[in-house]
Amino acid sequence: MPREQGKKMVAQNKKARHDYHLEDTFEAGIVLTGTEVKALRAGRASLSDAYVTVDEGEVWLRGAHIPEYAFGTWTNHAPKRTRKLLLHRREIEKLARESGAARKTIVPLSLYFMDGHAKVEIAVATGKREWDKRQTIAERDAQRDVQRAMANRVRNRTR
Repeated sequence: MPREQGKKMVAQNKKARHDYHLEDTFEAGIVLTGTEVKALRAGRASLSDAYVTVDEGEVWLRGAHIPEYAFGTWTNHAPKRTRKLLLHRREIEKLARESGAARKTIVPLSLYFMDGHAKVEIAVATGKREWDKRQTIAERDAQRDVQRAMANRVRNRTR
C-alpha cells in the first residue's frame, strides 16, 4: 500500500485563535498507541479543552480527547490520557522559557497527519482581554463589509 502524502486535518482548536494572541508556533510529533492512531484516522478528536505543559524537559499534551476506537478490544486507550510531544531540545528550552513568563501559555492549534505521521501544531500564546475579543470581531466584520462592497461594485460594473 502506498504511503500517505500531504496534510490531512483531523481536529482544529478554533477557539484558541479567538481567545489568545498567538506568537511562536511549533510543529510537534505526538506519541500515540495503535488504537489512538486508528481513531484519529477516522477523523475523531477534540482539542477544545487541551493545553500543553513542559515538565522536566519534556513536553506533554493534556486534556486532548481522542475517543476510544469503535472496533478496539481490551487494548483500547483512555480518551483523555496525557500524551508526550516530540520536539528538538532547543524548541523545548524555548517553550519552557516563554511559558514561564507572566500571562503566557502553550495551546494546541491543530492535530493532523503529515505524510502519514501524526503532528500537533502548538503555539505560545497570551490570553486576550474581553475588549481585545470585541475589537477582533469588529475588525473581521469591517473586512467582510469591505469585501462585500468590492464584490457588489465589480458586479454592478459588468452589467
